[in-house]
Amino acid sequence: MKRINISLVAIVIIGLCSFSSADVLKTSLKLKVLNELGNIEEGASVQLYGSEEDYRAETNPATEVQYTDKKGEVKFKDLEPKTYFINAEKGDKNNIGAGVQTDVLEEGKMNKITIVIE
Repeated sequence: MKRINISLVAIVIIGLCSFSSADVLKTSLKLKVLNELGNIEEGASVQLYGSEEDYRAETNPATEVQYTDKKGEVKFKDLEPKTYFINAEKGDKNNIGAGVQTDVLEEGKMNKITIVIE
């Protein structure tokens, strides 16, 4: 009986070890949008681009447009671990000149960035 339990435990441990964190967790990005006074901006549109050329031409977006919630946040899931260019707007405010490029996203993690629109 003990041999069966030990074997079962060993099988479970081997099975759990075969999954890496990247298999379980997808690369994601949580953006918080604030205005120039540091206040949360609900309802701001946010879109990601995979290259600077696409960002400048506003073509071939890497994601659909998402809108910030009451906490000023949007979440993008299942992203590639690379650099993205961010377009955030609300009314006549945007993030041009206030940070438009991410660092390379860490694979298998929820990456977090705060963007200022002015």
